[in-house]
This record gives sequence, structure tokens and C-alpha cells, in this order.
Amino acid sequence: MPALLLDGKALAQKTESELAERVKALKQTTSSAPILATILVGDDPASATYVRMKGNACSRVGMDSLKVELPSSTTTEQLLAKIEELNTNPDVHGILLQHPVPEQIDERACFDAIQLNKDVDGVTCLGFGRMAMGEDAYGCATPKGIMRLLEAYEIPLEGRHAVVVGRSPILGKPMALMLLNANATVTICHSRTQNLQDHIKQADIVVGAVGIPEFIKAEWIKDGAVVVDAGYHPGGVGDIELAPLQERASAITPVPGGVGPMTINTLIYQTVDSGEKSMS
Repeated sequence: MPALLLDGKALAQKTESELAERVKALKQTTSSAPILATILVGDDPASATYVRMKGNACSRVGMDSLKVELPSSTTTEQLLAKIEELNTNPDVHGILLQHPVPEQIDERACFDAIQLNKDVDGVTCLGFGRMAMGEDAYGCATPKGIMRLLEAYEIPLEGRHAVVVGRSPILGKPMALMLLNANATVTICHSRTQNLQDHIKQADIVVGAVGIPEFIKAEWIKDGAVVVDAGYHPGGVGDIELAPLQERASAITPVPGGVGPMTINTLIYQTVDSGEKSMS
């Protein structure tokens, strides 16, 4: 039986329609729309593309975006000052600092300067800690997007064994904790894990977040597993060898069109939520 396709593109489009209605309602009651401030430091073309995509997503739901562009010579102190300016601006409801920043900048210090209620990308240590403890906070956009995708397709998590391959602070680690909070039993694997394939073979749910094209082989994954591929590489492949799993997995995220669309969608979703809370 073919695997159920967890279609992130379709879910993102559906969510945008719902968000557009929520933004419309806010405009009717407050005469204002939520605003996402995007900060781009330097002239990295990929980063500029990502920021533009996020601005376009804002436009599609009727939100406003405030584009802040700083030169590559910007210092940590200058960037912190700009973040504080946005923190204190009551018209800004979400702040996105595009990663990576130039090497002379203390990126972690700048992420952590973002006010908790405006941390709609889920990048602060405070937000991560609150999320891990089950307290109110916005989750990192990609893992939160994956959780929303699994929920939309009613994939059961409670009591199931999830193996997360990757431990980055914005994907692997928060992904594992979100699954744990959903009552899954979670194993985190990484570059130093011994007998990696033996861990993966035990998984009911596999999340590939390792950043290497087709690093996780189809033969390592058991029949009936739920396969979530958070990678995207040239040639349209992810972190998992997906083709042989189309008839063996119970559910699978396509690449492209699975996890990717949910990342920006979750950023917008959380910004609208922040706007509703502060404007109501």
C-alpha cells in the first residue's frame, strides 16, 4: 500500500487562507495588521532570498513586514541596538533575525536579545527552555511546522518510538523535545552515534535532520514507519533515501513539498498569534 503523503504545501496553503481571515478580522477591529520585522545583515544572496520569501508570505495573508537591512560591517552592539528598537516598537509583533550573520557578530547574544513574545521563530534560549518545560513559548519554526503537519494528518505520537537524526539547536534538539512533550519515546542520534542504523531500525517515526543528502538509507527503516525528511539539497533530494520507501512506509514527507513549506508558514502563523495577543 502506498505511503500516505504528508503534503506540507497543501497544508500551508490551507493555513494561509485561515490566517488571511484572522488578519482581516484584526484589521476590522483594530485598523491594523500584525507586523513581522525581518533583519538581514550583509549581502548573502541565499539569505536575501529567504527574507524575500518571508515577506511574500506576509503579503499573501494581508500582514505587513518591516524589512531591516544592515551592512556586513555591522557590529554586535549595533545589531543589539536595532533589536532593542524593534522590541520596544508596539507595532512590531514578531522579529526574525536571518541566519547566518557575519562572523564578527555574536549571533547567540543577538538571538537571545529578542523579546520572548516577539520570538516568533523560536530561537531564544528562554523560548527553547520554556518550550522544553511545556510552558507558553513559540517553537522553532521547522520542528513546530513538522509537529503541525503530523497533527493535521492525525499521526499518532503517544507511546511511539521516534528517532531524530541531528542535534542542531534550531531543528534536532527542539524536534526531540516537542516529540517528547507529545508523549513519544525519543532517541536522538548524531554524527558520533555508534551503530546508527540499529537505532533507526527500531523507529516508528524517523526524522532526518542531519544535513547530508540521502545519508539515511531506506534499508535502515522498518516497514510501516512514519518518515519525516527535513533536508533539502540540490537535485531535489533530502536527508533520507525516500524513493524505496514509497511502498514501505506508512506515511512520508515528500521532498520538496513536505517539511519546507511548513517552516515559513509556521513563522507567519506564530506572528499572527502574537499580533492577536497584543492587539486584542
